[in-house]
Amino acid sequence: MKAVIQRVTKAGVTIDNKVVASISDGLLVLLGIIDEDTQEDIEWLSNKIVNLRIFGDENGVMNKSVLDIDGNIIVVSQLTLHASTKKGNRPSYIKAAKPEVAIPLYEAFVEKFQQDLGKTVRTGEFGADMKVELLNDGPVTIIIDTKNKD
Repeated sequence: MKAVIQRVTKAGVTIDNKVVASISDGLLVLLGIIDEDTQEDIEWLSNKIVNLRIFGDENGVMNKSVLDIDGNIIVVSQLTLHASTKKGNRPSYIKAAKPEVAIPLYEAFVEKFQQDLGKTVRTGEFGADMKVELLNDGPVTIIIDTKNKD
């Protein structure tokens, strides 16, 4: 799994001109899934994200997690995170998991995320044409790949 995590003061997802999810103060997580992803990836990534200390403390030092600030999270599926741009100028998405693999993993990730966060995690709609709006705070943007845990 690959995730792009953005610290936001607000974020929202719109589908067909209807807002389906919105949050304030928290994280927008763009999530890409490949066939090799497992429950272990889900558990590791969820734990890593909810405990990332990327929010300011009373001294303005990034020392608090989304849990510490009682923040919110939106998760948006994004197959383009696994784009290959090695050849030519048209990205290939062959690494991205097909829906029959990706959807159950995506749903399991959201469920685990909700358990780890202790509240509802907002989502987009898997495979939909979504408009994602955010106000990145900082800006703070972090990329995590469960296949490269450096």
